[in-house]
Amino acid sequence: NPEATLSEAITQMMTYDFSQLPVMQMEKRGLKGVISWKSIGQKLSLGNSSTKVADLMESSYQLLLESTSLFKAVPLIIEHDYVLIQNKAQEICGIVTASDLSLQFKQLTEPFLLVAEIENHLRQFLGVLTLEDFKTAKDPNDDGRKIENIFNLTFGEYMRMIQKPELWKRLDLKIDRKTFCEFLEKIKDIRNNIMHFDPDGLEQDQIDTLRNFVRLLQTLRNLK
Repeated sequence: NPEATLSEAITQMMTYDFSQLPVMQMEKRGLKGVISWKSIGQKLSLGNSSTKVADLMESSYQLLLESTSLFKAVPLIIEHDYVLIQNKAQEICGIVTASDLSLQFKQLTEPFLLVAEIENHLRQFLGVLTLEDFKTAKDPNDDGRKIENIFNLTFGEYMRMIQKPELWKRLDLKIDRKTFCEFLEKIKDIRNNIMHFDPDGLEQDQIDTLRNFVRLLQTLRNLK
């Protein structure tokens, strides 16, 4: 509320780890401004000694409808650190911050980054094999593709080499091949979901599987 004290606002912000709070006359209407760590610091540095929220808030604010595209909102959020969200009833129904964007970005990109890291590790391990080994791993139904190095192979072809006992022995990984291959099968299925942009996204246990496998591969790399 505009008549709230600075200590009330600070207590709310510290308790819930908020960087800013909307200032309103009513619960969802009557938006007057936004008080934030930035506005508090700026006002105090200019000699404003008031302890009332109304005197320490920013009267200008960023307000978007909830139907606004996230892509349209991103530049505003980056510039101002937040946008307030208004619903069709012209009520303030939420806030989207730069921190929210970071979390969303992580959720969207982490599976792709983990899969990329897994493939990089596998290429490092398989790099001890010969070009002839790579050529024999190629899908026999794919006659038109030329194999010149390991980067020309698919994930399934990496698996095909690892599943061969004689090639596995040359990798010298010192762990159980069967268990490793079972993990790879899970990774392959998860990778297919990611690359086909499954609208339901990944389950937490699938994310955990990717993270665990990356950790295993990192450990193996460090031991070599």
